[in-house]
Parts: sequence; structure tokens; C-alpha cells
Amino acid sequence: MSPGPGPPPAGLPPPCQYTRPSDPTHPADDLTGFSTPGSGRGILDVFRYRYLLRLLIRKGTQTRYHGSVLGWTWSYVKPAAQFGIFYVVMGVFLGLDRGIDNFPIYLFSGIIVINLFNEAFGNATKSIVNNKALVKKIYLPRELFPVADVFIAFVHFLPQLAILLTVLLVVGWAPTVVQVAGAVLAVLIVLAFALGLGLLFGSMNVSFRDSQNFVEIILMFATWTSPVLYPFVLVRDQLPGWLFDVYMANPLTVAVELFHSAFWFSTTPETMERPEHLWLLAGIAIVVVSGFIAVGQIVFRRLEGRFAQDL
Repeated sequence: MSPGPGPPPAGLPPPCQYTRPSDPTHPADDLTGFSTPGSGRGILDVFRYRYLLRLLIRKGTQTRYHGSVLGWTWSYVKPAAQFGIFYVVMGVFLGLDRGIDNFPIYLFSGIIVINLFNEAFGNATKSIVNNKALVKKIYLPRELFPVADVFIAFVHFLPQLAILLTVLLVVGWAPTVVQVAGAVLAVLIVLAFALGLGLLFGSMNVSFRDSQNFVEIILMFATWTSPVLYPFVLVRDQLPGWLFDVYMANPLTVAVELFHSAFWFSTTPETMERPEHLWLLAGIAIVVVSGFIAVGQIVFRRLEGRFAQDL
């Protein structure tokens, strides 16, 4: 057997030994102020990273038309061209221009709501994949990316709203405070609805790219399942009562009708039929949207750990 370690040679200090301090005022494992890497509070962390959020929004808005000759003019050209096509087909060919007073205002006020939802939802779905370089290299709340894309869609919505307001001021628009509040609520409903769906499908799209194709189908139906190109009374007269109630509980339907209430009703005679209990429907839409945000956040948090690996 080999001899055990003996005393240190003469002239050398004894080996250094660490002793845990016994002073209770200086605990050895005090981790106050530290957090586990990669953990967070979900979408609530977006408020802690406001500076990064502003950078992402600025980058998205500045690079949208990078290298384009017309630049931000496209934000006016695209909705105007879309409006022209729908107006000719639905208003002139199908005669809705004769059945709905001020049909151009009715049509355009609905189009810009759907455009806001389509851009916000579509971009949020692709936000994680489009930012895979950042996702794979550093930690930051991944919810920043879909939230930033929703805000970017709102910025691009403003030129379309400016066109509508310009036309309304020319024709003598005189809304009430309640109607304007309804329009603001409609925008919030659309943005929150797009964010909830964006969290859900954006997280799934990282591992299952079929999700993006499924979203494109949803966006295609969004225009036709809301009273944008036709009045809601046509749906009411064709569907059974319970199915019509489901149709009216659709957050997009509520948002479109709130926009009609703010921008179209005030320019039409009182004889034009309005949806009943619109503010009650708005409350139902808020509940539905809140549910989608909760489900989207849960699915997002469950799949978040696989983002870097799947990308």
C-alpha cells in the first residue's frame, strides 16, 4: 500500500482550504437578483424589453420598402387598387352600389380592418422563422417578434386610415364620441386577435411549416366571412338563428361593424339597418380574443424550448 499524504515540506504554507462562512449576514448561496437563464414570464416580458421592441419595430418599418422606387407610396397604392377591384365587382357588377348608401365608404372601411388583421396575423406567423438568426444566437423573449410584427402592421394601417378619414371629411363626417371609441376598440380587438393567433401558429410554424399554408387559407376566408363585401342582413336571412349568432360573435365581424358604425353609419340615413346589441357583441369578442391569447401563449411557451433546435 502506498503511504498517505504527509505533512507539507518544511518552509511551505499549508494547502488552502475553503470554509463556508458561518456569518448569517453573508450567506454563501445568496442568489438575489439573479434569474435562471432562458426563463421568463412570457408575453409580460415584452414590457421589460421595450427598447428591443422599439428596435424591431423600427427595423420592420424602415426595411419594408427598402430598395423600392415608390417606397411608402405603396401603402396607399395597394389598398386603393384592392378597393377598385372590389368596388367594380361587388358594387357595379353585382349592384350593391345601388342597394347600400355610400357603398364606397362601407366597402373601404371594412377592407382596411381586414387588411390590418391579414398583415398582422400573417407576419406574426412567420416572425420566429424570419428571425431565426437571433433566436439561435441569443436569449430574449421570443414573444417580442410576433408582438413587433403586430405593431408594424398597425403602422402600415395608418396610411389606409388616413385615406378613409380624408374622404369622410370631404363628405361631412360627424361621428359621436361613442362611435369613435368603437373604432378604437375595433382596432384593439383586431390587433389582439391577430397576436393570439400569431403566437399559436407562429410557434407551430417553427416545427411544422404546414402551419403557414394553413394560415394562408384562414386569411383567404377572412375577407369573405365578415361583412366587408356584403351587408350582414344577407347572412341573417340565409342562416339559422344559432349559426348567425356564431357569425356575429366572430371578432372580425364585430370589428368591421364597429368601423361601419364609426365611419359609415354617420353618413347614411337612419333607415339603414344596424346590427342589434353591437356593444354586447363587442364584449363577447373581447372574451373570445382573450381566450385565443391565453391558448396562444400556452402553446408558445410549450414549444419555445425547441425553437433553436428546429430552426
